Amino acid sequence: MRNLRVLAMYLCAVALIAMVGAVSTVFSSSPTEAPSGFMTPTLNENPGSQSTSNGFPEPTGDTFARDQTSFEEQDGVDNGLGPVFNAQSCLSCHQNPVTGGISQVTELRVGHNDNNGRFVNPSIAINDGQNVIPNRSLVNDRAICPEAQERTPGTETIRTFRTSLNTLGDGFVEAIDSNTLLQISQNQPRQSGGRIAGEFIQVPVLEAPGQIRGGRFGWKNQMSSLLSFSSDAYINEQGISNRLNPTDTTTVCKTTSDPEDETDDLGMQDIDHFATFMRGTMAPPIDAALQNSQDGQAGKQIFSAIGCNICHVTAITTAPPGTVINGGAFTVPDALGNKIIHPYSDFLLHNVGTGDGIVQNGPADTANKMRTAPLWGMRTRDRLMHDGESLTRNEAILRHSGEANFVINNYRSLSNTQKNQLITFLNSL
Repeated sequence: MRNLRVLAMYLCAVALIAMVGAVSTVFSSSPTEAPSGFMTPTLNENPGSQSTSNGFPEPTGDTFARDQTSFEEQDGVDNGLGPVFNAQSCLSCHQNPVTGGISQVTELRVGHNDNNGRFVNPSIAINDGQNVIPNRSLVNDRAICPEAQERTPGTETIRTFRTSLNTLGDGFVEAIDSNTLLQISQNQPRQSGGRIAGEFIQVPVLEAPGQIRGGRFGWKNQMSSLLSFSSDAYINEQGISNRLNPTDTTTVCKTTSDPEDETDDLGMQDIDHFATFMRGTMAPPIDAALQNSQDGQAGKQIFSAIGCNICHVTAITTAPPGTVINGGAFTVPDALGNKIIHPYSDFLLHNVGTGDGIVQNGPADTANKMRTAPLWGMRTRDRLMHDGESLTRNEAILRHSGEANFVINNYRSLSNTQKNQLITFLNSL
């Protein structure tokens, strides 16, 4: 009998320990704010030496400084630049106010609609018509020789510029569970009386053939992972082929062999360093003094009161550490998992009257839809909207229509004081 009582006490103790352990696990897994800061200054000497990462675990032998150095490295014809390209490095398009930020640099996209109104990627003749770059909406502004230079044919009546996007904090964006984005899209009709419904699309994960995932990178959500994004940018913006995009768009004037992105002494390629760098960056910080001012706080309340926050979502929590994403190719680490971020975006596609007519990786109905621009880091940008054609906050707001009509009508009804308070809040982001 005594042994039974001892056993019972022992089992209770075990249960109590387990329960305490479970409770402590719950508390320890509570979401925490993602670290923020412009912590990747661009240096001429010892690049990356003054940078601080968000704690993302580096591959063996790698460092955050080395990743940043790769991100900043200028490529030349001797290591695969071109034949057609836009820039010589990632830094050329992503550097304001620090490495990885936004810029005023734009790219050119063109195409046309067929007789059924469906978007068609162009085929662009180069080299006096002797060669063709097929099925590609991107027209590169630069080439390594005159024969390879692309020029927009008159047949391509859909034409648009796209501004370079911020990549700071994108490791946290990658770590958002696709189901979180899907849930946001499903909630929006209820929040807006049926007037707003962001489109969630799934796109291929290049590093996991046959797998798809919720798109979140690029103006059309055409990429879902940072490694895919790195590979796509390397081939399309710099003309450097790599293991995920192993063939150049043309061979005119080409002297190097594909794929051009080589493996280094760590077993990594440039696209791996690019992705690791972006995964290690902190989220863009706010101007706390401005946001905490009386006008900043009033503007923050107005932002939500008139409905801006339905698409420009103020807070999202990333997936828990250990979550396997990107078709099994990546596991969310502690540094990125269960983090609260404030991107002011839903990372969904919307028709707000500014669509450019281009289709990339999405269905035909995405032609006039654009990804909700994340507003974090907005205070570092002087050219707004996807094309950079809006130069003031007021102009950018008033360009919205379509799904955003009722929100913009709410904005129009504000007093000048309230509009200025809202813009003060935006300037703090």
